[in-house]
Amino acid sequence: MALPRLDNKAARTLFMDRHALAEQPSGGAKGGDLLNLIRRLGFVQLDSINTVARAHDMILFSRRSSYRATNLKRLYERDKALFEHWTHDAAVIPMEFYPHWHLRFQRDAELLKSRWKNWRRDGFEQRFATVLQHIRDHGPVSSSDVGKDEKKGSGGWWDWHPSKTALEFLWRSGALTVIGRSGFQKRYDLTERVIETHLCPGNMSCETEETVDWLCNAAMDRLCFATPGELASFWDTVTVTEAKEWSKKALTQGKLQEIEVTCADGRLRKLLARPGMTEAKTPPPPGRIRVLSPFDPMLRDRNRAERLFGFHYRIEVFVPAAKRTYGYYVFPLLEGDRMIGRIDMKANRDLGILYVSALWPERSVRWSDARTKRLHSELDRVRRFAGLDRVDFSKDWLKDPK
Repeated sequence: MALPRLDNKAARTLFMDRHALAEQPSGGAKGGDLLNLIRRLGFVQLDSINTVARAHDMILFSRRSSYRATNLKRLYERDKALFEHWTHDAAVIPMEFYPHWHLRFQRDAELLKSRWKNWRRDGFEQRFATVLQHIRDHGPVSSSDVGKDEKKGSGGWWDWHPSKTALEFLWRSGALTVIGRSGFQKRYDLTERVIETHLCPGNMSCETEETVDWLCNAAMDRLCFATPGELASFWDTVTVTEAKEWSKKALTQGKLQEIEVTCADGRLRKLLARPGMTEAKTPPPPGRIRVLSPFDPMLRDRNRAERLFGFHYRIEVFVPAAKRTYGYYVFPLLEGDRMIGRIDMKANRDLGILYVSALWPERSVRWSDARTKRLHSELDRVRRFAGLDRVDFSKDWLKDPK
């Protein structure tokens, strides 16, 4: 018997809808409205690179044009509606999800204690009690407030002194909570002083099976269709074995079904989905062009994005300049339900200019005057968001597809 099938266009639209990109970027972008958007996404990745705006701000702006960076800072640091921890990377996460991070704290503690003995140099475990007592006595700290008598290694930015490593370990394992950032430097406090007592590790029982069930369900709700491996990697806490066992049970219970999804290249891929997903209807996305962050959640899984959208994207921040295909920090361009290209641009804040050095259309895209006009409209929105005065283009900004 043939499996239910989802064609590529419908699959793209459903996936975009779950990531809040299948609608106009209008509506409230602060307080409860912003929190609901982040709940819908699951989390928002944090990143320090600020060529135009930081990744987390670009992610939210691309979905709500009225968003401004102070809105997230207020929701996180003042309202305490979000907490910061790891999914696949550092992220802000709705506070009501916190109980499901107890398993992450436990697993990070086990993993990092062994991994960091070799990577972060010896001595950090002996600093746990000292660091905790310092915070207990003096209040929240950043890494510059501890270990002042300790020598930093010479291995680069990651070669932390032992007290800095202790801070990070105690945060990752749940004893400390990040309460905000100054610039982009984290500030840590005792979890018991930040998180409501009944939610703290040790005061609330959250069984592994219960957490795995919540994480897999929450991942499926946001992915629409997935393999067990994709479910596991969404939050990066559940193992692939656990996701496979969860999926098998959900299939038996009729909570999931197998479907076929048509990839961008026409191949069929067998995936899991909620019953009836192939019949779901979603209005077509608006035709405007949007600049996405390189860390946008819709593109986070690069292989999935390539299968679904036919868009091959790799960030080249850590690639030597001479070996880059495109550029240091190149922004993907979305139009309707298609990825149409990538743009290399940077804010020159001294001159108040958003400077576009290059744009590469995808091979299947004909770059028309109408597209250029839509691009100008989007860049003007980005320019205003970044607090700049005008947009300038290099002489030969429009490149041939690669």
